[in-house]
Amino acid sequence: METIRFEELNLDAKILRAVTDMGFEAASPIQAKAIPLELEGKDIIGQAQTGTGKTAAFGIPLLEKIDPKNKKLQAVVLCPTRELAIQVAEEIRNLAKYMHGIKVLPIYGGQEIVKQIRSLKDGVQVIIGTPGRVMDHMRRKTIKFGQVHTVVLDEADEMLNMGFLEDMETILSELPEERQTVMFSATMPQAIAEIAKKFQKDPEIVKVVKKDLTVPKVTQYYYDVKPKNKLEVMCRLLDMYAPKLSVVFCNTKKQVDELVLALQGRGYFAEGLHGDLKQVQRDRVMNGFRKGRTDILVATDVAARGIDVDDVEAVFNYDIPQDEEYYVHRIGRTGRAGREGKAFSLVVGKEVYKLRDIQRYCKTKIVPQPIPSIDDVTEIKADKILCQAEEILQDNDMDRLIDIIERKVLEEDYTTLDLAAGLLRMIMGEDNEDIIEDSRPLRSLDDLGDWRDRNYGRGRGSRSGGRGNRSGGDDMARLFINIGKNQNVKPGDILGAIAGESGMPGKMVGSIDMYDKYTFVEVPREQADIVLQAMKDARIKGKNIHIEKANRR
Repeated sequence: METIRFEELNLDAKILRAVTDMGFEAASPIQAKAIPLELEGKDIIGQAQTGTGKTAAFGIPLLEKIDPKNKKLQAVVLCPTRELAIQVAEEIRNLAKYMHGIKVLPIYGGQEIVKQIRSLKDGVQVIIGTPGRVMDHMRRKTIKFGQVHTVVLDEADEMLNMGFLEDMETILSELPEERQTVMFSATMPQAIAEIAKKFQKDPEIVKVVKKDLTVPKVTQYYYDVKPKNKLEVMCRLLDMYAPKLSVVFCNTKKQVDELVLALQGRGYFAEGLHGDLKQVQRDRVMNGFRKGRTDILVATDVAARGIDVDDVEAVFNYDIPQDEEYYVHRIGRTGRAGREGKAFSLVVGKEVYKLRDIQRYCKTKIVPQPIPSIDDVTEIKADKILCQAEEILQDNDMDRLIDIIERKVLEEDYTTLDLAAGLLRMIMGEDNEDIIEDSRPLRSLDDLGDWRDRNYGRGRGSRSGGRGNRSGGDDMARLFINIGKNQNVKPGDILGAIAGESGMPGKMVGSIDMYDKYTFVEVPREQADIVLQAMKDARIKGKNIHIEKANRR
């Protein structure tokens, strides 16, 4: 699938800037084929389904020809429904964001016609309308077609199905003869061919045909999630399956940047890859990923084309792709060289229908899964460690180690099962510890001395959160938070809460020293009061917290 970037289409710099803001890097197949022909002024018949990017395919060339200084009507787009008219108007407005003086107006039944007439009198260059309401304005002479140079029939077959054939023909007959006529239709019934013959001049046919897509042998799951829970669900899956390397796909560059910051804030080794990065930056990110310094690569579809790494164990569709081909390209990043791979898709609301389309076109099975609980994460982690232990048992002579364990069991008052459980807990790390001993929360620094007297002598003391060595300087203030490792809190959770609540960049936070029941964190001294105020009513991992200034060490 050849990729054409928007920069290659010789677009107006203002439109290109708007396209970049919308997060798009490469033209979809219909855009790549249709836009150059339309810019040449040719009539076209575009055959493409919804969701292929056809609005931009006709919206961009249409805007290229609009004269902002001329307040007369210059382009008309006909749509079958009010919903589509509103949606198309919104997207064309977004594309025209930096083209000052261009006014786009949707006109449809169900809205007060007086309001529309007032807007039309103020001067509108582009109208997006349903045929019935456009006809109504024609009868009232509130629309004048004298300077229209472009007309678009969007979802022409659907307008036909809804009985608008006569209206469409009437509107097209009233338009200037010297104009460009663009038609998009998912199917091509005889009546559409007749309209093309009657109202278009030597139209070019642009067809985007879905290929027979073959899906690699990858286990595919999807999770029905709420937008606000997407990050949490993905983090649980990362913790549960602990893939060696993962690629996470987003639909826009902006989402890539936001997700990378969120993952880094939670303590994951994540980097982003998209079209705004210079080649030297791309090389650095890819080298880090290949060598395992970065566990998670977050990328857009276009940027991910060059990813050819055999050890990718999981692919995450953080956003569902608009095109079935992109889905196949995405999940093909895992399961390479005979290895097993997994693909996880996070589906929000109506996106489940898009996923069903992908299943149908790709002839693949994407299995729905319940969102994993914390217990599920612990169980899967344990299971993975035990499977690795089984492989070691099969491939190695264990006699000497068995002798050591037998000796230890005989010396102490516990069983081999107890010892195995202790070793499993040790391997899984302290994040999986149960909350033991005194589980009452520390309310303030005054409680800390008592608790340390009871517990500090038992070898459960300080453990740095690993935030570098920016500690102890005169320019840093030390804050106490009454939450720690026993509440399953990680340094990334603390960092994310402070940055999120106060708006202070995460890189300004100094060392995070995390203990079982409390945490010390350093922030720039001039920011300390702002952080304290911002965190006053904050919650970390769903828990209420208390935060105050601590004494210098």
